[in-house]
Amino acid sequence: MTAAQRREQLIAVTRVLFAEKGVEGTTVEEIAANAHVSKPVVYEHFGGKEGLYAVIVDREQRTLQESIRAAIDQAKGARRKVEAGTLALLDYIESNPDGFRIISRDAPAGSTGTSFATILSDVASQVEDILADEFRRRGLRAEMAPMYAQMLVGMIAYTGQWWLDERDPDKATVAANILNLAWNGLARMVPVPGLYTPVD
Repeated sequence: MTAAQRREQLIAVTRVLFAEKGVEGTTVEEIAANAHVSKPVVYEHFGGKEGLYAVIVDREQRTLQESIRAAIDQAKGARRKVEAGTLALLDYIESNPDGFRIISRDAPAGSTGTSFATILSDVASQVEDILADEFRRRGLRAEMAPMYAQMLVGMIAYTGQWWLDERDPDKATVAANILNLAWNGLARMVPVPGLYTPVD
């Protein structure tokens, strides 16, 4: 194997182990054994499992964000953009379950990997402009769009985490129901929401 091929092999083996056992539950010994190499080979290429984790998370993050960005950019109209982004996330979960398991877990202590919250925040920033434009069109407060973008992406992502293991109902039904709650909820928003119970 060339050095590049060995790196890819180590990444593929470790990705599966991290998805099954988590980073903390995986040892360098296990990585080496599953790749049929010695421990020093793992250290030589990545400096340890933390280096592998950083590479894997970076790849998964880019794959997820690029697919969501492309889906949103190709769709026309605010509702279709939200739908496209929702389906892109569910498509990623369906085709990359190991990757999603890895990035949706908390990063291990001392890791340089990006947290799931940071990834979701980056995705939400792509949704802010869509919501802000829609809010202006409906006479709502556009400055609240960043908060609603966080809510929307959080709802989709955490539903995706649930669906990762359930897989029932099917992807289209999950997406349609997310959109039912999200979009119909957005459609009936009032300019100045209030609570029934005052907060001190």
